[in-house]
Amino acid sequence: MTICFHLPSVIALAGLSQLLLELCLAAIVYTYVGYPVLILLIGACYRRRSPNLEYCPTISVLIAAHNEAASIGRKIEQTLALDYPTDKLEIIVSSDCSTDGTDEIVRSFRDRGVRLIQAKKWRGKTAAQNDGVKRARGEIIVFSDATTTYHPQALRYLAANYRDKNVGAVTGRNYYFDLNGSPTGLGSAVFWNYENTIKTMQSRIHTLSGCVGSIYSVRKSVYTRLRDDIISDLVQPLWVIQKGYRVVFESRAWAYEQTTTTTAQEFRMRVRVVTRGMRGLLSVSELLKPWKHTWVAFQLLSHKIMRWMVPFFLIGVLVCSLLASAAPWIQALLTLQVAFYLVALVSIRIPLHRISKVLGIPIYFCTLNAAALISFVELSRGRRYVIWDPVRKVPERTPTPTAELLTSTYS
Repeated sequence: MTICFHLPSVIALAGLSQLLLELCLAAIVYTYVGYPVLILLIGACYRRRSPNLEYCPTISVLIAAHNEAASIGRKIEQTLALDYPTDKLEIIVSSDCSTDGTDEIVRSFRDRGVRLIQAKKWRGKTAAQNDGVKRARGEIIVFSDATTTYHPQALRYLAANYRDKNVGAVTGRNYYFDLNGSPTGLGSAVFWNYENTIKTMQSRIHTLSGCVGSIYSVRKSVYTRLRDDIISDLVQPLWVIQKGYRVVFESRAWAYEQTTTTTAQEFRMRVRVVTRGMRGLLSVSELLKPWKHTWVAFQLLSHKIMRWMVPFFLIGVLVCSLLASAAPWIQALLTLQVAFYLVALVSIRIPLHRISKVLGIPIYFCTLNAAALISFVELSRGRRYVIWDPVRKVPERTPTPTAELLTSTYS
């Protein structure tokens, strides 16, 4: 009698669990596959002509740096060697209270026109950028990291887009590489190739909703001074959009950067970046109103908010797989999940990616989503990430992309 009394409740629970399982699965598939495929299809209907490289407005390359003595000298040398008219190029290093000799190295380039701005207090990257823009003389501000090297014509590619007066910001593309062959490096390379494809289509259709932090630019006249705890490469372009301008992805402007090499480094960096991104998005919540900013709101929901929500969907899939009916496909899905997470756990200690590169993907995927989950906790606690310690360094040698990639179509 007792078993019969509870049987309807068990059946109802199994049915509800299966429904929730299907909804969580659909959300994950849409986020990683559905949205990219959708904008690929829409983007195929649009074509934009490559801008004329002869347009060369005055540019200020702004390098925000904190304790970058190991990298800043090579970064300045590489920037001075870029193919851009020297009378229209200004290089500024905004030193965020560096204590390791960074400032002395920058001063050694004073006779070559490099300017140093020193902060008396360690306030973080966004504050350093705000201070640098205030002192910059160029019409266009290019934001760069001390650990990033540029394609020789990267500045020309970025600048050419500003001939269009409706363009308020232009970003290039990151080429991440890992000389050590770590699973984190492999994951970063795969992830950014995927991201670059999405950005190409977003820009082709109308406008981006975010930039690449190591290589992006803004018209000085439309720059918005941001709070210290807000990530600039996401929020600055959103303010540009809110002011009525487009944000463009310039696929030919390459920035080369070495990836983080350990899971711990990547996790800490991702928690900081995502928490700042969440806080920054809340500061421009007006753009989330689809009846006012349809395309941008759609991008932010699909490409940012849904991406940040994936860890909750993953937890939902795992829990509902345990509670749902014993249908063969659900049992198979549960087995795949357990295997995937076991590979990720084992990869922390054993370099499975050396057996097959595919085995390096689970640990990176789990790192990204664990960081997003912790970021929600940090946001709810009111944690503000302002200052930063750089973990990447400029490598002794920089591999270059294949000729195919360098000649990819403009969008």
